[in-house]
Amino acid sequence: MFSNISKRFNIHITLAIVFLLNNSLSAGAQDSSTTRPHVIKKLQEYYELVKDDSTKRMVELKSIIPRLRYDLRYASVGNFMHRRMYPANTHVTFLRQPAATALKNVQHELNEKGMGLKIFDAYRPYSVTVLFWKLVKDDRYVANPAKGSGHNRGIAVDLTIIDFATGKELDMGTGFDNFTDSAHQSFTHLPEKILQNRKLLRSVMEKNGFISFETEWWHYYLADGNRFELLDIPFETLKRKRYL
Repeated sequence: MFSNISKRFNIHITLAIVFLLNNSLSAGAQDSSTTRPHVIKKLQEYYELVKDDSTKRMVELKSIIPRLRYDLRYASVGNFMHRRMYPANTHVTFLRQPAATALKNVQHELNEKGMGLKIFDAYRPYSVTVLFWKLVKDDRYVANPAKGSGHNRGIAVDLTIIDFATGKELDMGTGFDNFTDSAHQSFTHLPEKILQNRKLLRSVMEKNGFISFETEWWHYYLADGNRFELLDIPFETLKRKRYL
């Protein structure tokens, strides 16, 4: 009798596990359909895009912007994930041609003031955005993979201003990847000098076609960015294909 009860118990447990697994797989399938838009992963597909529209070409920023400095935080552990999200040997970054050209104009204008730009992040492969979202499901700070990011499209950039005389960043009140109200564009409870530094960055970026992001003083993106496809092509692959 005990054996029969045990068998029935095991059968019920097995059926329950199967039910839960099926539901989980079903939910996962729904998630994948809603959080996985079309993403360009193959170079051939990217080639075709650029062939039809040269503005979709990815440009390595230092290749056209003199005196630009990089501090690519996601190639180190110095970011909110506290881990490398890009390969440690990542020393290049990219934007689509219109965004790269606009950033070149920003750099030229700042150079006349004895200043320049430092880049924290620009193009970001889509797969990295998926990892971010798993940790921080808050679209004030991290892009929802269902829509993708301006970084994935190659039209968004995280940056600050440096003073060439000192080699130091201008004081913006918080560091990069600060998820507090004090990093918001509208936050004004800061010393006047910091507010002026933020105003300088915002004014020169907006003058050259970029749009500010309310919750991050360092984040700017190009208007009409949705016409650019989401990309998930590794940095090294783009680096080897400079002629693109």
